[in-house]
Formats: sequence, structure tokens, C-alpha cells
Amino acid sequence: MPHPPKTLRRSLRALLTVSLGALLALAAATAPAQAGAGRVGDVTEFPLTTPDSFPAGITAGPDRAVWVAEDGANRIARVTHDGKVTEYPLPTPDSFPQNIVAGPGRALWFTEGLPSKIGRITTKGRVTEYPLPGPDRLPLGITVGGDHALWFTEAGANAIGRMTSDGKVTEYPIPTPDSFPYYIATGPDGSLWFTEQIAGKIGRISLTGKITEYPLASDTSFPSGIAAGPGGMWFTADGLGSVGRITPRGEIKLFPLPAPDSLVYDITRGPDGHMWFTEQAGRIGRISRSGAITEYDVPGPAAADKVAFNITTGPDRNIWFTELLAGAVGRVQALPGRGSGHTTLPAPAKTLPFPARRTAPAGHRTPAYRLAPGLERLLHAKGLR
Repeated sequence: MPHPPKTLRRSLRALLTVSLGALLALAAATAPAQAGAGRVGDVTEFPLTTPDSFPAGITAGPDRAVWVAEDGANRIARVTHDGKVTEYPLPTPDSFPQNIVAGPGRALWFTEGLPSKIGRITTKGRVTEYPLPGPDRLPLGITVGGDHALWFTEAGANAIGRMTSDGKVTEYPIPTPDSFPYYIATGPDGSLWFTEQIAGKIGRISLTGKITEYPLASDTSFPSGIAAGPGGMWFTADGLGSVGRITPRGEIKLFPLPAPDSLVYDITRGPDGHMWFTEQAGRIGRISRSGAITEYDVPGPAAADKVAFNITTGPDRNIWFTELLAGAVGRVQALPGRGSGHTTLPAPAKTLPFPARRTAPAGHRTPAYRLAPGLERLLHAKGLR
């Protein structure tokens, strides 16, 4: 693949700042730690089996377990509600699995960034891989559309891909060059919505392949996670220090987070109807439809070093998340009750009616993103770092 434009390389260098050496110097967790039990916000942690596993994507499986893409270990892990871990190695070496979703055939489907493949694993651990039409596609986010096909982002090809359960692939180019499409989710309107991390936009693609793009406040918004929720699609925008919501008509509202070091990353809808999100600084956040934010600390004196990463609602109606550097998964009590160790803030009122744009606040810090080490290495190998 030819080297990308210098502007894209500069943007990626600003966005991706973690060195692989620093990541590899950190050991995985060795024992679960628990903070209380049964109250909203209580966190339990479960270590994975393989050291340096660097868990990235996580999803609820059809078998009442959660499934995890182990970016560093080149494995897919199954974790039960009580923390029992089973790991399945992938056939392709160094495939760097990134994201995972429950899909057709009661199987789990996941992206393999380096070999440009979509993987499928049954609940018994049988793996099948489907190559994409060409090299350097860099598939990252993945979801299931209303048409029962797999939809995924291709950051290297600057496109959205669609794959049927038998492996037939269609690709749709994104209008904005070098947009770096990242995560993708199915919306209540039946379309697929995705984040354009470098372009600072939210994209929408219909089931027929028509793409519409909605710019955020600036091209340093760095949106990443996205999920359907009350009133539209909810997304994270770390460059703005905010969680945002976009309606099907493209109206955008931002909800700023209280701490400047939040490093907000991924988001999901919880069983309580609120949106839950990860803060790489060592917290799990919850935001109501009106924008009231509650934050829960991940236990331990060095919680920020664990890097709360991807997040999902589990089959047990709790919130599950990956701890990228701790080599563990965490579970947060999500159902109503008296919480502890949290701070609740009132809903802010900040609205960006599309297509309004604004610049980032004066002195706003460029976030030091911590991405999965496989993605870091993959980008370096392709000349993107």
C-alpha cells in the first residue's frame, strides 16, 4: 500500500502516542479484585489467562458468557459470569483481533486488522476466517445490521464493508479522504452509524450504501465509540472531552465530562436505559438521557494504568469492560440501588445543531490516546505511524 498523505500521518502521530515498549513492560493482573457487591457501580475484575493479552473488543455471546478479542495474545476468550476463562487461538499468526460482536448462526464475529480478515468463532471454539477483497483494509469496528449482514469499518481502505454470513463482501467508499472510520453500530432508523476518528465526523450509511457525514465541532474531536440509545446515537469525543448524541436528522448535542483527564473511549447502552462509557483514566461513566453523569472508580491505586477500554452490556444485565493493560475484564453492577465511590453531576446544556461547528476550547489538551498494541504495531507496519 502506498504511504498515506503526510497530513494523515501527522494526525495519526498526534492521536496514537503510546509506545509498544511501554505497553509490554506492564504485567497482566494475577487475581480478581472486588469493591463491594450488589450496589450500582461496584466493580469486580477477572484476570485473563495469557500474559500480555491486551484485551480489546468485548461483547455478550448467545451462550450467556462474554467474549473478548485478545489483541496481544492473538486469541478469542470466553469469560463466564463468575470469571472462568477459556481461550481459543486464531489460525492466522499476529492477526491482531480488534472488535467482536454476536452475529448470524449464533456465532461471534470479529475483525482481524493485519491480515485484513473477518473471523467467525462458534461457542464451541471453531474458527473460520474470511479474507477481504484486498490487502491493507485494516478492519476495526464491526456490528450486525438490520439485514442480518456484518457491517464493519475499513480504516486502511477508507470504506465501510458489508459481508454476508457466507463471506461475500461489498465495500462502500467514504466521501471524506483519510477519515479513519473506527467503530460502527446499528441505529434505530435501520442505518449503520460510524465514527470517523481523524476527520472528526459521525457517518451514517443506509442499507443500500448511501453515506451521509455530520461534522463535529472540530477535526480534533477524535470520536471513537458509538452505540444506539435514547433519542439517537450516542458517541464519545475525547478531543472535546465529551459524550455526544446525534439524532437521525443529524442534530448534535454534547455533554462535557467533569475531568480534563477523562480520555473517554467506548460507549454502550445499559440494562437501566442509560449509556455507560469507559474513561481510560480509570473510571466507568454513566450518563442519563438528560445528560446527568455519574462516575465509578475502577478499584486499585493505579486504575488509570489499567486503561478501561471497550464496554458492553453482558448477558447477566451488568456492564462489562476490558482493561487493556491489566490483561483483565471488569464487571460493573448496573441495576438500580445505592451506589458507592461515585460522583453525580447535573446535566449540562450544550447543543450543536447540525451543521454548526466550533473550535476546541482555548488551551484544550490533545488527548494521549491509548489504543490496542496490535493496532499500534499494525499502523507502524503500514507506514501510518
